[in-house]
Amino acid sequence: MTRSQQPRAQWLGRWGFMLAATGSAVGLGNIWKFPYITGEFGGGAFVLVYLGCILAVGVPVMMTEIAFGRRGRGSPIDAIRRVAADSGGASAWSLLGWMAMLCGFMILSFYVVVAGWSFAYLWKMLSGGLAGSSVDEMAALFGANNESPLNLGFWSTLVTVATMAIVGKGVQAGIEKSVSWMMPGMVVMLAVLIGYGVFSGGFGEAVRFLFSFDAGSLSSEGMLAALGHAFFTLSLASGAILTYGSYLPGRASIARTTLSVAVADTLVALMAGLAIFPVIFANGMSPGSGPGLIFMSLPLAFQAMPLGTLFGILFFVMLSMAALTSSISMVEATVSWLCDNKGVSRRAAAWGTGIVLWLVSTLAMLSFNLGADWTLAGKHFFGWLDYLTSRWMMPLGGLGMVLLAGFVLKSEAFRDELGLSPRWHALWLFMVRYVSPLGILVIFVDALGIARIEFGAHWPWLLAVLVAVTLVGELTSPRLRRALGG
Repeated sequence: MTRSQQPRAQWLGRWGFMLAATGSAVGLGNIWKFPYITGEFGGGAFVLVYLGCILAVGVPVMMTEIAFGRRGRGSPIDAIRRVAADSGGASAWSLLGWMAMLCGFMILSFYVVVAGWSFAYLWKMLSGGLAGSSVDEMAALFGANNESPLNLGFWSTLVTVATMAIVGKGVQAGIEKSVSWMMPGMVVMLAVLIGYGVFSGGFGEAVRFLFSFDAGSLSSEGMLAALGHAFFTLSLASGAILTYGSYLPGRASIARTTLSVAVADTLVALMAGLAIFPVIFANGMSPGSGPGLIFMSLPLAFQAMPLGTLFGILFFVMLSMAALTSSISMVEATVSWLCDNKGVSRRAAAWGTGIVLWLVSTLAMLSFNLGADWTLAGKHFFGWLDYLTSRWMMPLGGLGMVLLAGFVLKSEAFRDELGLSPRWHALWLFMVRYVSPLGILVIFVDALGIARIEFGAHWPWLLAVLVAVTLVGELTSPRLRRALGG
């Protein structure tokens, strides 16, 4: 079944997939969000927990998504339907693919607005329009950037057009060719910024902050933030990785490729911290200054340093490329589905999707200006897109995927695809059946405010739940598999 259903294109090799998948994972989350949540939750202790969560939740789920894509050889909808049918599973499992594809499109609808900020700030840095003497003045400048629908709309439209132009060229000529220079270029710029930070006067403090371990500085809130960021940073359950996996050549090792992507994603996040925190510490600013760290505190710090304008330009070029590589991946699932199922050309699918995306993203953009008062249950359109995708669709999609892989599919289905030894395959199966679902449920329960989980007090209960679910799952696995449609 699986080898005869070849996609219209494949990556030229494992390296192409790795760069594309890393580009998907390495977005604004690594360079914008990771540094400030690290600052908020205690530095090195947070980083250590985050690395553990990447291994326990991120890597098993990512391996599962890639295996679904390569074995099903299609968009998320088609791939999941084919793989489930191959094991006698119900066609209703394809709803996971629909949710993943819709989730990626909805994320991109507000992501292009956020990505537009990085492009706007690059232009401000180039033109000398990014000037202020205090964080309050920088905050006012950030607010002014968003108050004009024409200004904000222009930059989000630019991101949309650039994304569709690249995706429309195809897997190899568009996506792979673009990330083959954007990703290395981004790493080189990060390395240059780190080199700059070494001589800034705050590098030693930044290293201690990121890598010294103080268990007392990490709260349960920080551990949940590490768990949530580990899941979301790898672009899981949004259709991107699964679709990219459908282009992966059969000879490439899924396990090695996944580990490479996870390591690269984590290294870029740490490099971003080593590039940003020396500048922050050298200027006496707080590393826990929240989302404003990138768009308010950091530009102010660059102004105060020698050659700050040059390195500020490099930083926002890098931030813009990170945003673009992620936006490319999030639209690919929709374009792939249109090409596979509607018989349209890739170029037509890309630009058709781009028009719809532009319309939806315009509503998200208006949430910051003309539509700021257009709210439902206290949230504007931008907020609803973020809320529905991050708190509902991604956790539910990830949970459904690991349950499908762990309990519904025949054991040989993924054993052949993953190509793991019996011992490593057993470990992967244990993780996707029990550890990853529990981790996702913890994220889900906390994000929705259903219950407040304190790891210091509740870890024995969480461990007991894991052991009990494992025992019940192993004892009832055949019946559970039949009940789930396998």
